[in-house]
Amino acid sequence: MATEALLFGLFLAVAVGGSLALYAFVSEERERREVAATDWESAERAARRDTRDGREGRDGR
Repeated sequence: MATEALLFGLFLAVAVGGSLALYAFVSEERERREVAATDWESAERAARRDTRDGREGRDGR
């Protein structure tokens, strides 16, 4: 009986801890994405700059 209670407690701790860790990682990613967000004009400038670099696209053009 004690072994089952210990296993249940361990399972519960891992489940709750894993959920909280996943929430923290997702929250951190959202904050990072908000900081890195650009406006439309900046995104267009960056896209044009990429094409002038002579980099090839996915289709090899």
